[in-house]
Amino acid sequence: MGFIRRTQKLGESLFEFFYGFSSPIAKVTLKGKRQNVDVPATCCGTWSWGEKRPWGYQEERDLPGIKEVWDQLNKEKIGFYDGAEGYGPLENERIIGKLLKDTSEEERREVIIATKWLPFPIFPGRLWPVGIVGALQRSLERLGVDQVDLYQVHIPVFVFYGIESIAKGLADCVELGLTKTVGVSNYNEEQMVRMYDELKKYGVPLASNQIEYNLLRTVPEKSGLLAACHERDIVPLAYSPLAQGRLTGKYSSKNLPTGRRIYGNQPWEVIDPLLDAMKEIANKREVPVSAIALNWVMCKGAIPLGGARNGRQAGENSKALGFRLTDEEVQRLDELSVEGNTLAIVQAG
Repeated sequence: MGFIRRTQKLGESLFEFFYGFSSPIAKVTLKGKRQNVDVPATCCGTWSWGEKRPWGYQEERDLPGIKEVWDQLNKEKIGFYDGAEGYGPLENERIIGKLLKDTSEEERREVIIATKWLPFPIFPGRLWPVGIVGALQRSLERLGVDQVDLYQVHIPVFVFYGIESIAKGLADCVELGLTKTVGVSNYNEEQMVRMYDELKKYGVPLASNQIEYNLLRTVPEKSGLLAACHERDIVPLAYSPLAQGRLTGKYSSKNLPTGRRIYGNQPWEVIDPLLDAMKEIANKREVPVSAIALNWVMCKGAIPLGGARNGRQAGENSKALGFRLTDEEVQRLDELSVEGNTLAIVQAG
């Protein structure tokens, strides 16, 4: 019986079923062939770490703030970081590697690292299983580790040797001990199920699917993708849960965000009423608005990947772990949410 069918209530039951919520810092299990990985109920998305577009990364200016994020989350024992070779490109993994190098051995044992393989540039050798293994080995060198906790396919590109070759490459990464678990990113339901079935031939579970999911883009919920994840014990990882800052309470129709921010790009006459409700709930609970956005994602049975560029932002995001929205609050936000669009290869749904 599927996840959604086993839980009838909107907020509380979904949250309890998925997270167990016996303590403020809940854990979620990523399924692996030889070992599972227990991860915090929130993850730090690190797209902005080293990425010049759209984030305008400057090492001298930004690295101290990143170090604040790293130290704070590790201290709180919620050091779960999602990176990618495509961020930077490559610089993201180098930054995480430097941070790991400067971290004590005891603290490093608690840190959970996820990264992604980008199937570009497209040429046959890169999409062979040996190409995927080689890409992970180079990622490990940049990270300065022998193994990652989660290795993901960044986008669904099935050319030349197709999904069978990619699945074999991921399975080989597990067999060689280069990663504990494997996942995908930006896969729609059909693509995800195909990868799930293909990996199953090697006895390797598909641990996760990373998708854009937030109050301004509920397509994965409406389409049945979330339910398909839950039915197969695939953990949904929700990137851009704050809609590139639009759901933090910092911006409004009178104070627009700058730069090219494609995720959650909805009219402000739609966003403002949602933010008003979020602010009201946040004030009542005495938490930041961003914590409301992240907690809503958690109530839907997904792990939000909240980005942070300094210690203050990291602290605000971590407050999402200290409470859960009521059914009534979830429903109120649902009514003001937006289904959103699927416009590009990096938007699954």
